[in-house]
Amino acid sequence: MAHVLIMPRQGNTVESCIIVNWKVKEGEQVGEETTVCEVETDKAAFEVPAGEAGVVLKILHRSGDDVPVLEPIAVIGTVGEDWQAILGGAAPAAAAEAKPESAVVQSAAVSVPVPQTMAADGGKIAASPRARNLAEKEALPLTGLPGTGPGGRIIERDVAAALAGRPTLTAAARAVAVGAVPAAGSGIGGRVTAADLAGGGGSAGAASTGGTAASGTAIPDLGEGVITETPIKGIRKVISDRMFKSLAESAQFTLNASAPVSRLQEIRSRMKASEGFSGGLGLAKITVNDLILFAVSRLLPRYPFMNAHKIGDTLRTFERVHLGVAVDTPRGLMVPVIRNANLLPLGQISSEAKRLAAACQGGGVRPDELSGSTFTVTNLGSLGITGFTPVLNAPEVAILGVCGIELKPVSDCNGEVRFEPHIGFSLTINHQVVDGAPAARFLKALGEAIADIDLLLAAG
Repeated sequence: MAHVLIMPRQGNTVESCIIVNWKVKEGEQVGEETTVCEVETDKAAFEVPAGEAGVVLKILHRSGDDVPVLEPIAVIGTVGEDWQAILGGAAPAAAAEAKPESAVVQSAAVSVPVPQTMAADGGKIAASPRARNLAEKEALPLTGLPGTGPGGRIIERDVAAALAGRPTLTAAARAVAVGAVPAAGSGIGGRVTAADLAGGGGSAGAASTGGTAASGTAIPDLGEGVITETPIKGIRKVISDRMFKSLAESAQFTLNASAPVSRLQEIRSRMKASEGFSGGLGLAKITVNDLILFAVSRLLPRYPFMNAHKIGDTLRTFERVHLGVAVDTPRGLMVPVIRNANLLPLGQISSEAKRLAAACQGGGVRPDELSGSTFTVTNLGSLGITGFTPVLNAPEVAILGVCGIELKPVSDCNGEVRFEPHIGFSLTINHQVVDGAPAARFLKALGEAIADIDLLLAAG
């Protein structure tokens, strides 16, 4: 019996994974432990083993596809087995054969009359409303366009595929497009302008010096210098979509404050100098950020409304602090989680933060280490940032941004002014469930805890 390989679930909160690339081809013999493909979430990349030995009968999704977890991605069996019967007679919609590049018009001039709704024989063209709207918007004819919907119906993705092989038209060009369209125009990035359609711009020969570029390639442009176009896809697109969703689905509001940091810096220096201490305290690698993580972990239980998730119309608060720590990696932003941070001593918080950061940057972080945070800290202070607006790590209701240290004037009891180092904080909250005044009180308490960090450390 053939084996249906499904997209594995990478953690409880992961709903889909992107197939980065396939390591095997259809008809290839694989073993149980053979890596068939590499997938990634917005958090990490993973290799997917075949699971059973056999022949790859069918690959159901292409590289770059975002596939829901537990959905079939391939069928492995013996030569001659009917993979369609194994899947119940039909493959997933994403398994439809890719349209060949030649299906898109690639001639020197493309005829673009006003979109038609009638076929040449007088019959009505079968197309979905969304497909018609997109075709009309982009001045693309439906006549002769192959449809992949039920019964050969033209659907939106068919129109999108055709547009992908056609040069981009400016708004003015779309409004007057009634005849032949050059394969490339004189506008930025090879865009076809109204002047090109009137005969004053690009021509068939322009295709060699302009047009839509492949991923990450440079486009020589006549008036604007070299332009590089890189499609936003894969993990970068997932991160982009989630950031937009976070902003779209919550009322984000940021408060800024600062705290004296002289005492924290002094303690940090003493810890750094303790490396040769005969007792082996293990504090030499403690950083300023570690001390802030410690302070946040001790403060949040006193402000449970900040250590919470908004799930629909429910606010879920947590007794334990599972602290998310934003990490910059070559693949994008990751947020590993320090579990039960409020119960860990400073040294353990520090070592766990460093271990998780190294795992993220090296690609070895586990899925369960990237989910379940109740509050997140992101630090841009080392880059000289003095204030910013962190974006919520949904469904969390708050995120703390740590900024740089700078000198600020302070007046003493005698009226004299001196300059003291202060560290900046930017706290973003979901104003749907957290009001400004309670959030300000939390930020004020954090500033006091940082100013008197020695007392906080003594209390444990």
